[in-house]
Amino acid sequence: MNEMTELERFRSDVPELDLTDVRAEERRLLSVMRDAAPDSGRRVPGRPRGAVRLRIGLAAGLGVAAAAAGVVAVTAGGEPGAPPVVHTMPVASVQVLKRAADHAARAPELRPRPGQFLVIVSRTTDTVESNSGGRHGRYLDRQERKIWLPVDGDATHGVLWARKLEPKPYPGWPIPAEARQDVGRGSMSKAADFDDRAEHLRNDYAYLSRLPADPAKMYQHLYIGLGTGPEADATAWQNVGGMLTEAYMPRVQRAALFRAAAAIRGVTTVGRAVDAAGRTGIAVTLNPSGSGVREEYIFDEKTYEFLGRRSVVTEAAKAEAPVGSVLTNSAQMKVSIADQPPAVN
Repeated sequence: MNEMTELERFRSDVPELDLTDVRAEERRLLSVMRDAAPDSGRRVPGRPRGAVRLRIGLAAGLGVAAAAAGVVAVTAGGEPGAPPVVHTMPVASVQVLKRAADHAARAPELRPRPGQFLVIVSRTTDTVESNSGGRHGRYLDRQERKIWLPVDGDATHGVLWARKLEPKPYPGWPIPAEARQDVGRGSMSKAADFDDRAEHLRNDYAYLSRLPADPAKMYQHLYIGLGTGPEADATAWQNVGGMLTEAYMPRVQRAALFRAAAAIRGVTTVGRAVDAAGRTGIAVTLNPSGSGVREEYIFDEKTYEFLGRRSVVTEAAKAEAPVGSVLTNSAQMKVSIADQPPAVN
């Protein structure tokens, strides 16, 4: 059986392909394979030899929807002058994210205008290290948050209201006395004193609305400046969370993001999870080797709306907490539009 016959058989076994142009793209890739075959001695017209490395993922295994041929995306990575890194978007295999994409494409749309503010209500839990009176402490800080973020970007023009909630213990540690200071008290402040994020890491509405609506191009965006391998995949997965947390994407970009995220190598469904507001959903994750913690994104089990994100211990020794402990958690509860933020004294 030759490579093209094997690929055709594999393609027919992959269930529920969502990308309408995948078959046409596969035919294009097969044509490239024929042109680039070692015994042909021919080069692809107009392409310098070695300028692009074609990668097609073929995986086998019970219950695994493997990576079939996708769209080749080229990004810069590594040292200056190094050859481009090729990222081939596989066919998405994580059903939760594909259904989230379908939901996003049909969801009601907010349409903020330039000069307005997105108002995002959330609840968070974060690990805090403290040193008071010469004693080291560790606990889980909890907050209610309401943030006004300018549609046009630059978080330094945003406003944050936060109220401290009763803290929770970090697994194996007592709650230090200072953790309960100011519990129940709310305060208003600038959302940020400076905003020096790289351009491709921005998550303001004006920037997100200019991102690709095509999943393959969104996949390329997630890998800007990255190489290949597990570390690059883990960073791309973190980039997904950066565009979802205290942010709002237009629905076409949101749908493209979820389809691109579903194609990141190593992403799996891990079952039920509870967000920081106590809502139960279903989580998808990527578990990078060596960290001892996995980052989960939680979706409503019925509507597949994004609920929040959390980090969960997978290796006790590395995280210094029992397996299954939740070290950070968030819940995005409401998004609306305002003409102006409140004043900050």
